Amino acid sequence: MFMPRALKVKRPAQVSGPVLNKKSKVSQEERKDEGSSATPVQKEEVSEGTKTQDETIKASGESACLTESPVLKDEDPSASSDTEEEEEEEPVKSFKKSQRWPEPGEPVCVMCGRYGEYICDSTDNDVCSLECKAKHLFKMGMGTGADVFNRKDTIGDERTQPQQSAVDTDGVGGSEAVYAYKDDLFISGLTEEQVQRIKQELGIETQGSEVKRPILEFEHCGFPATLNGNLKKAGYAAPTPVQMQMVPVGLTGRDVIVSADTGSGKTVAFLLPVVVRALEKPAPSAGSPVALILTPTRELAIQIERQAKELVIGVPNMRTALLVGGMPLPQQLHRLKSSIKVIIATPGRLIEILKQKAVQLDMVKVVVVDEVDTMLKMGFQQQVLEVLEHVPEEHQTLLASATIPTGTEELAARLVRDPVRIAIGEKNQPCANVRQIVLWLEEPSKKKKLFEILNDSKLYQPPVVVFVDCKLGADLLCEAVAKVTGLNTVAIHSDKTQWQRNRILRGLLEGDFEVVISTGVLGRGLDLANVKLVVNFDMPNTMDEYVHQVGRAGRLGHRGTAITFLNNTHKRMFLEVVKRVKATGSSLPPQLLNSPYLHEQQKRERKKAKQESDNTLVTKNNLIDIIRKHDRRKK
Repeated sequence: MFMPRALKVKRPAQVSGPVLNKKSKVSQEERKDEGSSATPVQKEEVSEGTKTQDETIKASGESACLTESPVLKDEDPSASSDTEEEEEEEPVKSFKKSQRWPEPGEPVCVMCGRYGEYICDSTDNDVCSLECKAKHLFKMGMGTGADVFNRKDTIGDERTQPQQSAVDTDGVGGSEAVYAYKDDLFISGLTEEQVQRIKQELGIETQGSEVKRPILEFEHCGFPATLNGNLKKAGYAAPTPVQMQMVPVGLTGRDVIVSADTGSGKTVAFLLPVVVRALEKPAPSAGSPVALILTPTRELAIQIERQAKELVIGVPNMRTALLVGGMPLPQQLHRLKSSIKVIIATPGRLIEILKQKAVQLDMVKVVVVDEVDTMLKMGFQQQVLEVLEHVPEEHQTLLASATIPTGTEELAARLVRDPVRIAIGEKNQPCANVRQIVLWLEEPSKKKKLFEILNDSKLYQPPVVVFVDCKLGADLLCEAVAKVTGLNTVAIHSDKTQWQRNRILRGLLEGDFEVVISTGVLGRGLDLANVKLVVNFDMPNTMDEYVHQVGRAGRLGHRGTAITFLNNTHKRMFLEVVKRVKATGSSLPPQLLNSPYLHEQQKRERKKAKQESDNTLVTKNNLIDIIRKHDRRKK
């Protein structure tokens, strides 16, 4: 029924459903009759267990919908006493009023907001008591959740033929769930010309052999009814272009390298193949996941786990584990003692746990590396490769990011086999939904301009995210903004504790803060849907980081504005700024366009292009042109 968070409570290795560890009064009496030959020590332990249970039953008054499976009569009494000796647990709280409120950073009950001391087996969500568990299951419209895949989807489109769905997924003695993706009848009925026109209109480019056709609706995948229902409840009414192409390719087991705009829906695009792959087999032994998702930051890992939980609500035995630094290690180790299907982790914490042999990756079937351009840079690269050494050679690999530079793509190609490359929109370019404004400002004038923007009724749309390049700068600018403008301002960076960062991020999403001053910790992957204005107070060090930070203002099709302060401090990036911003139709400051540094960079680029053209391979078509070009005879 529950997974208590305290380390002293241990879950049985295998259970056939949500079973309450505590024995009922009836089962205790049956045990007493059957175990009369037990030793005096055993009798004393049983009587103590009965005493504790009597107190629990008096305090509980559980409703009929929460009755649990009784203990089997033919159980060995000696084994039972050993179990009771191991599990000296406190009574499970029956009512929410007996539960305390959470401390910062602690789990929160999904129903009432009190301390989420327990994890509901049926939904994998945090609950505080039996009362809230009953309300949660009733709200989800399910009992124990064991029969969710046997429900028929009566709302489905008649033209969509259901494929082989997952069946008998209770994970105990059942047959393996079977799911095999195949093109929906509507998709397979399209001509090749129609498919190419659809891909062209959606900006989808693919490279690879035997690439699956894009879907147009999630129903075309033939997902189980519960998964389809969860997609609708989570607000995924129709797939985005990256989801249209990546989901069918991922479902067929192919390796994928995908590059798509920030806020385009890449997370769900790789989560759906991960969830379906995890459903294929019953949960392996404790600490042996089926899928592994690696991310560079804790905040991104937390967001991915939250989205994953939305997709698997009501799916039995589909547990996730979040393994990130900055959070208590004992709770994460305890979580791994249950049958985990999907691990979402940062490389450093995962390596730490692997060294303790608390998790085994020898059953992993699919690996996802999100923000792969960052993950394969120096610092993360060695950690990622070390993690992959523990993964079986035969596995599916999904690599995703908004920007994948040429050097990174060459390295990423070594991690995949016969991959399908997917690019949505113009590669390595800022999100088209974001209006980009570049202002030329010398360092002393930047603060004054920021205050003007925050006081401008046309530009100021809270919450505003302001990016700076250092932690001290974030704290100092936060104090200045709060003092001058009076706005509710907060700073976030890596020196903040994890619970502080979680609180700030939650406050940002809920509109509690009007201005958030951030280093790069908010720059990648986070779905800040309510942010309409981003200010790059300090120009990022690379254009890839610029693309990611600008993309915080245009999530999932929403329009946004990004304002960047620029001066000669970042002169080496002038040419790239001009290329990427001018293409969007935005005007550029004359100080930038007339800069001698820009002219010198343009001159070097033209010279390089000329040298490359001189080294053109000789063919029948260009042979005459090359001869004429190098003919030095006087005319």
